[in-house]
Amino acid sequence: MKTLTKEMQASITPSMALDILKEGNKRFMNNLKANRNLLQQANETSDGQHPFAVILSCIDSRTSVELIFDQGLGDVFSVRIAGNIINEDILGSMEFGCKVAGSKIIVVLGHTKCGAVKGACDHVEMGNLTALLSKIQPAVYDEKTVTGNRSSGNDDFVEKVAAINVKRTVHAIMERSPILKEMIQAGTIGIVGGTHDITTGAVNFYPDTLWLWENENAKQELQTA
Repeated sequence: MKTLTKEMQASITPSMALDILKEGNKRFMNNLKANRNLLQQANETSDGQHPFAVILSCIDSRTSVELIFDQGLGDVFSVRIAGNIINEDILGSMEFGCKVAGSKIIVVLGHTKCGAVKGACDHVEMGNLTALLSKIQPAVYDEKTVTGNRSSGNDDFVEKVAAINVKRTVHAIMERSPILKEMIQAGTIGIVGGTHDITTGAVNFYPDTLWLWENENAKQELQTA
């Protein structure tokens, strides 16, 4: 597997970037790896990097995106924070990754059995964690289908909240970053949300969060948003 150059990065479209990630996840699920020399990649990226994707994921130790998508050094910008939430600093990092460094797609990646989501479901308050979980709690309130046990003890409730949290984050990125929204509208980059199943390794992307310029309906809807 070759180290990404500026020319290679420029030739990748947003839809191609998503396909690269999907193929990498298939290899991961089948316990396969692309043939790459990591030391060589370290040397070849020492003077510059040209990642094709920016991936926002959780800090959970089981959710390393480089492993889940079978990517090497210099391939992706990995942004990690509990509950895969966004704030001003993360938005700035995404803007750098896409506008300055040339990445072609943003992925918001949640995962099953997320401790941060469970904490939000239980309305946990503890030090600085309180403010972080407050950013997830709107997803808890948005989940209307579960009327019984609305706590971390209900796995179905937790996973539904986690999915809503991912989708809210995708839309929040476009709402809070005019730079990224403009790039999406122009077809320069794409954005999508998904969930990583920590048991099977599979990543499920949500079609209703997918914004690619090839999708004319999505493009028209975004332009009127």
